[in-house]
Amino acid sequence: MKKNIVLIGGSYGIGYEIANQMVQDHTIYIASRTHENISNGNFNHIPFDVLTDDIATIPLPEQIHGFVFCPGSINLKPLKMLNMEAFRQDMELNFFAMVNVVKSIVPKMAEGSSMVFFSTVAVSTGMPFHTSVAAAKGAIEGFSRSMAAEYAPKIRVNTIAPSLVDTPLAKRLLNNDKKKELMSQRHPLKRVGNVKDIANIAVFLLNTENSWITGQVIGVDGGMSSLNVS
Repeated sequence: MKKNIVLIGGSYGIGYEIANQMVQDHTIYIASRTHENISNGNFNHIPFDVLTDDIATIPLPEQIHGFVFCPGSINLKPLKMLNMEAFRQDMELNFFAMVNVVKSIVPKMAEGSSMVFFSTVAVSTGMPFHTSVAAAKGAIEGFSRSMAAEYAPKIRVNTIAPSLVDTPLAKRLLNNDKKKELMSQRHPLKRVGNVKDIANIAVFLLNTENSWITGQVIGVDGGMSSLNVS
């Protein structure tokens, strides 16, 4: 019997790549607002908005073997241009919505299951204009480690901390060749990430063959968090 993987978000970008990599051997449920890429019948799509809908009311499987929370934001502005509402909105989408979903689906998580969350390299490496998003993603890292401790050995919980990835969410930062080149040069590996770079790690963490990893924040960032080659 195929194991059930649930993605919150997943109709494009990293989540969609994760779903595509896993669909052959798993039953994939994607709960998201949009579904333009997932009308081919390979996935089970459930309309869902993390900010307004109750996850308890949607038809998820009784047992979940892998769970990924994909929604996030890239709100990069100087602190003086960020009002308190901007901080609240970033916390609501990135953190509080995730906690709300997790609290509801934890009883469905199977023995030996895996949960994957997303942070950002900006939590471990201070970067200007990241105060709001880094604060929200930092909360995810702390939550993830505590969850891993609380639910071991039944559920493994890990977080991926990418640097800039070429996705629709980052379109504003990479919308011309000059911007892409400038962003690429900031990384020791001299390129920005792509969806496969991040999805590959998520799939690895979801795979039961890699079941001795929990409570980790894994940097997938082209070397940015640990190398200085300038």
